[in-house]
Amino acid sequence: MSYMLTYIPLLFPVAWLLDKRGLRLIALVGSALNAVGAWVKLGSLKPHLFPVTVLGQVICSLAQVFILGMPSRIASVWFGSHEVSTACSIAVFGNQLGIAVGFLVPPVLVPNVKDVEKLAYHISIMFFMTAGVATALFILVIIVFKEKPLHPPSRAQALIQSRPAEEYSYRQSILHLLHNTNFLLLMVTYGLNTGCFYALSTLLNRMVIHHYPGEEVNAGRIGLTIILSGMFGALISGMWLDRTKTYKQTTLAVYVMSLVGMIVYTFTLSLGHLWVVFVTAGVLGFFMTGYLPLGFEFAAELTYPESEGTSSGLLNVSAQIFGIAFTISQGQIMDHFGTKEGNLFLCSFLFLGTIMTAFIKADLRRQQANLDNEQTILQGSNQIMDYGTVSCNPNPVNSHSCSLVHTERVAVMQLQQEVLEKSRETSGPQDDWKVMPEACSNPIVLEESKL
Repeated sequence: MSYMLTYIPLLFPVAWLLDKRGLRLIALVGSALNAVGAWVKLGSLKPHLFPVTVLGQVICSLAQVFILGMPSRIASVWFGSHEVSTACSIAVFGNQLGIAVGFLVPPVLVPNVKDVEKLAYHISIMFFMTAGVATALFILVIIVFKEKPLHPPSRAQALIQSRPAEEYSYRQSILHLLHNTNFLLLMVTYGLNTGCFYALSTLLNRMVIHHYPGEEVNAGRIGLTIILSGMFGALISGMWLDRTKTYKQTTLAVYVMSLVGMIVYTFTLSLGHLWVVFVTAGVLGFFMTGYLPLGFEFAAELTYPESEGTSSGLLNVSAQIFGIAFTISQGQIMDHFGTKEGNLFLCSFLFLGTIMTAFIKADLRRQQANLDNEQTILQGSNQIMDYGTVSCNPNPVNSHSCSLVHTERVAVMQLQQEVLEKSRETSGPQDDWKVMPEACSNPIVLEESKL
């Protein structure tokens, strides 16, 4: 719960820091806090030092505020338009991989023993390993992690980086996001879907043990199944987006399948066959976790040129708020009515989210920025090639006519290359290039009207 509570109030200052200071500082602070929190927990190996454990967890929860908003920002800054969604999904994949390791490692390192001293010894080993890995990752970030590539990977990113710093206002960016109807719909639907996933993951152990007493180990394995299948769901959804660019259709389809998966899981949980629970939970995890990179990337498209860190951060805030509300509410419903009723509670909100997703318009602004640039370069290239292959028509001022000679064609080809290079640097569309033949005896002058 501390992770959810710390994220909500700290999102805006961290997102502001990401916009002003960039990715590298955010990665350094996040990895440093994670390492510090891991070492603090090493000082809590006695029962009376439990508050120290809580302090370590709170420090680690501060780290996640810096880390959670990075996937879509890293993808946009470092990867081109045909690989950005895959890159984002791989980052989400890595996040889920860490959760999967969290399911696997603790039961192996910390056996269920009654001797307090032995238990403290096993916990200390786990804490030392965690602190060591966190410290190694922090060192890797210092050595390896760079702010951005030498050249923007896409036209959309080039336009953002060429924008003067004095023209950007973080406050105005937030206002633009909050006035974007499509983004607001996505923010609510993302919160509903991910909040249901958080509630399901938190209460999974209770649900499984209620119907299958004594199956605590398998309850953990079911949770691991959800995470592992979700990792592949996230990766596949990102690759599919890069291939098809069907953001709304894919998001809606995955949302529908999440609803169907939740309904099937709800009505098969009590059948008495544990293998059925493994299958239905795996399918549910595949689509619900696969929705995470879809939400990030769809938000980046709808809100371009606003910061991806801010848009994804607002999605995560929505998820944290709904996650807290759903976890508490479903727990109360399970206590008073039963497991099936609690899951039906989640199904009703997934249905609402599906309906709302259908009303989101696919205003793909980032894709349009990249498409406009490709068309501009292509048109400029075609026009210049035409000038190198056709004869000059009579000039209204000078009645002479002439043809381009070989050397002039070479000049035109060289000029074409210059245009293509300049088009990557400028932020505005290219106007037409005009041939102005003065006379047959004079060389042809190619004049650029405006770049």
